Amino acid sequence: MDDGTSGKGATVARTGRLEALAPGQAIPFGGDRCAYVTPELAAAFRPGDRLVVVQDTGDLLHIPAREHAAAEAAVGRAAAAFARMGEVTDAAITAFFEAFAAKLEDDAVWAAIAAANTADVESAKARGRSTTRLVATDTMRRDMIAGLRAWRDAEPPRGRVLEQIEHSGWSVEQVMAPLGVVGFVFEGRPNVFADATGVIRAGNAVVFRIGSDALGTARAIVAEALNPALAEAGLPEGAAVLVDSAAHAAGWAMFADSRLALAVARGSGPAVSQLGAIARQAGTPVSLHGTGGAWMVADATADAERFHAAVFHSLDRKVCNTLNVCCIVRERADELLPVFLEALIQAGERRKGCKLHMAEDDWDRLPDAWRTARTPVIRAEGPVEEALAEPIADPDLGREWEWEETPEVSLKIVAGVAEAVALFNALSPRFAAALISEDPAAHARFYETIDAPFVGDGFTRWVDGQYALNRPELGLSNWENGRLFARGGVLAGDGVFTVRARVRQTDLHLDRGGAPTPPRHG
Repeated sequence: MDDGTSGKGATVARTGRLEALAPGQAIPFGGDRCAYVTPELAAAFRPGDRLVVVQDTGDLLHIPAREHAAAEAAVGRAAAAFARMGEVTDAAITAFFEAFAAKLEDDAVWAAIAAANTADVESAKARGRSTTRLVATDTMRRDMIAGLRAWRDAEPPRGRVLEQIEHSGWSVEQVMAPLGVVGFVFEGRPNVFADATGVIRAGNAVVFRIGSDALGTARAIVAEALNPALAEAGLPEGAAVLVDSAAHAAGWAMFADSRLALAVARGSGPAVSQLGAIARQAGTPVSLHGTGGAWMVADATADAERFHAAVFHSLDRKVCNTLNVCCIVRERADELLPVFLEALIQAGERRKGCKLHMAEDDWDRLPDAWRTARTPVIRAEGPVEEALAEPIADPDLGREWEWEETPEVSLKIVAGVAEAVALFNALSPRFAAALISEDPAAHARFYETIDAPFVGDGFTRWVDGQYALNRPELGLSNWENGRLFARGGVLAGDGVFTVRARVRQTDLHLDRGGAPTPPRHG
């Protein structure tokens, strides 16, 4: 007799459709906790909507039916396209990348894209949003074209034999194969198209949602360049799909879709972590590019000229690999603090001023002029007059400074490199670190003890797939949530694959037990 249980303590629950939510309704999460429905959530929820419960945090995410439908349809189109990608030749994929690049190179096409981008930028500025990475500049255009042509020229990875094991009478090959549908959620950067479509090189399909600030630009790129290039090359419709929605809920819905083979998120730390949690709940592997900010440490043997150059060249613009925290060992502080301040000022002259956050315990080491001066700082909402330097508590050293045009960095005087490493491992997102030292043994200790996927001995801005590895990156991953299994911190298009085993049998009488093949009768 079926008693309604399955396994120890497991009960076959009755299920039904969620049609409404009530204010104060308890929603279990994490096994032993509850989140409670707010009046606003209860009022907004309608039949057909979805509720995603983030098991890590208890966040209750409302996905309206229309946003779920948009994401579901986009993933469905990509899944259907992937099912046909096995029929597509590598030559056709190569033709797609060249066609896409050629479209972006066409001035008439780019004029339409630029017009849409101008509207996006004006809208973002009116709402006090950052436009640092939103503007589709000539440099961005060139970089997109170069990235697409890099994929055009890249060796096709699918079908590549990684390993062959010979046995008596048979052999086994380990062969690279496409992974499936890759889902992306990107911040508002138009150049992500060149990044995201890189997964097509390995025979995958891609579906992506871009930040709402750049949605108009994205629509123009899809209409003017991406879709025409797919059609011209003969790739299946849906091989690259934009989730055409400005709502965050569309991204949640997409990452909750178990048809994704990989979920990639790039943007701000909390939002990226939330997206990663949603995808993991659906059983989808993730690659997250959230909180960044590089650290630099100058030890007792640091060369002043090398230190000056490393600081200056690490503050040319704000991206994830920009210098965010600098540590100077105490015994060299009197000499190297002025070197650091000079490099920061010069970086500010290259941009528009500078801003320093000095560790509270070290505040008195700053010159009086730094502690009392005021300066204009360019924020997303415009210029703001602020203190040139402000004290910062050690627990806040992990904060990433998302500056616009005014280089902004934290500084801490440490007893030694070991203290700097301990602070990095405890407070930072565990992303990138550099040691300025003339001591090879110190570099060896630093590399072994710093918990970061990217380690250097000079400027920090080298952390970039295209710049360092000559491959457009899909994302850079920190180790904030632990080290990455069997891969590096740079995710590139040709790194999105699975491995299939293929046997070639020459001895038809193979038998695990050694039994001979019986004779045929008749």
